[in-house]
Amino acid sequence: MLFTDRADAGERLAEAVRHLEGERPVVLGLPRGGVPVAFPVARALGAPLDVIMVRKLGVPHHRELGFGAIGEGGVRVISEDIVSSSRVTPQDLAAVERAEGAELARQARRFRGDRPRVPLDGRTVIVVDDGIATGATAAAACRVVRAQGAARVVLAVPVAAPDAVARLRGETDEVVCLSAPRTFRAVGEWYRNFSQTPDEEVVTLLARAAAGTARRPAPRPVTVEVDAGGLALAGDLALPEGAGAVVMFAHGSGSSRRSPRNRTVAADLNGAGLGTLLFDLLTPAEESDRAKVFDIGTLAGRLADATGWMRRRASLPIGYFGASTGAAAALWAASAADADIGAVVSRGGRPDLAGPRLAAVRAPTLLVVGGSDTTVLDLNRAAQRELRCANRLEVVPGATHLFEEPGALEQVSALARAWFARHL
Repeated sequence: MLFTDRADAGERLAEAVRHLEGERPVVLGLPRGGVPVAFPVARALGAPLDVIMVRKLGVPHHRELGFGAIGEGGVRVISEDIVSSSRVTPQDLAAVERAEGAELARQARRFRGDRPRVPLDGRTVIVVDDGIATGATAAAACRVVRAQGAARVVLAVPVAAPDAVARLRGETDEVVCLSAPRTFRAVGEWYRNFSQTPDEEVVTLLARAAAGTARRPAPRPVTVEVDAGGLALAGDLALPEGAGAVVMFAHGSGSSRRSPRNRTVAADLNGAGLGTLLFDLLTPAEESDRAKVFDIGTLAGRLADATGWMRRRASLPIGYFGASTGAAAALWAASAADADIGAVVSRGGRPDLAGPRLAAVRAPTLLVVGGSDTTVLDLNRAAQRELRCANRLEVVPGATHLFEEPGALEQVSALARAWFARHL
């Protein structure tokens, strides 16, 4: 498994820990590289994000050998066996602890500013890093989290050495690791981009998470009349207070703005602070005309006109969420030279119907298909090969075309939410 960058790894990791959402977890990233991975995990789970500040206490004459670790709040984890065998004196221990404590406090102030540490008492805590080689730091972090009062400790990483994973199972209640390759040599070789994470990026991500952690109540949609090139189309517009972007929904054949599946996804996006517009691409008289339903060019033109109407109403970044034939219309509209669409998500879509327009799409595109929807999955794979933009194909195991299986639509929502949060 190869990851594009830490954000990509975090989005994939978010799905692997989705089962913990009901436990109202706290997500902690190991600075610095673990925080960009932890950020999309926290966003997907609607969880608080913080850093786990840990400093290893190294034997004075052999710094690589740790005899313990310290964390915020005066937490100390000491290995008496190593202290004894390495002949670490009480004076040595105190000197090392003073030096590492000062550095820990400095880093905490740098990353967190004036915000207090997120309390862990009685909580499920997910400790996230960008990868694990030896596991020493991760083990220390898990011990510190436990000492800070966590009821359950979960370690989540995109990639790790197999022997490190085995050792860490004894330090945690659960280890979630997307890939533990037998040929593991270094974390960085499993990323296309593994550039160093600057302090400023950690500070920014923590501040963004602190400002938007709380799940917002979904606003009541307002009935609107969308002007699509002079044609009035019925729509439902929901704009949460302080919305950072708007997602326009393009429904598929045999559906409408009242689609319960699209409404479920829209409410979830609203809770994450994104506005949504669900509207009918066809008039009531046109909906029974199969030729109109599959006239992708006309549907795309109306979506583009409706996008202009939306921009006049709210000056916000815009994304498209398309289902079935609506996905083809979304990609067709996004392919226009002046489209300026921030991101596209297709749910059980027919992107193949956008044909030669696919190569012109510039908006990052996520294709979500049910694993049991085999024909549509093949069509999506073929369409993906035509895309030249940043893109990804996500398969929801066991799901059919309408994602009616337990938990399937929730996975679609989480994937869409993470994609739009990242790209809008």
